[in-house]
Amino acid sequence: QVQLVESGGGLVQAGGSLRLSCVASGGTFSGYNMGWFRQAPGKERELVSAISWSGGVTRYADSVKGRFTVSRDNAKNTVYLQMNSLKPEDTAVYTCAANRMPSGTFFQGYRYWGQGTQVTVSS
Repeated sequence: QVQLVESGGGLVQAGGSLRLSCVASGGTFSGYNMGWFRQAPGKERELVSAISWSGGVTRYADSVKGRFTVSRDNAKNTVYLQMNSLKPEDTAVYTCAANRMPSGTFFQGYRYWGQGTQVTVSS
């Protein structure tokens, strides 16, 4: 059983930055693909970014390309999402998730989820 705990959310002005962290416990972290999802009120949950087991492969939604960067530190069992040039439309609850699918499998198999952290971007 893997437990995921996010931190780093908050209120920021448009154009600002935040770094989200997700710490994992209870499993072999390096054997999981990690994803960052977000869900805004009234909208479906979307996969914002994902990173493979070793961090060698990453994926970004078109809406965040060039602004967000995902990374991981397997020694610290932590995945990060650096968010720059934030926009009001980035406002959402951000949740990290883990899957044990083959490395680089980003769109299925997420079995473990964090509780989420709120990101609010004011205009």
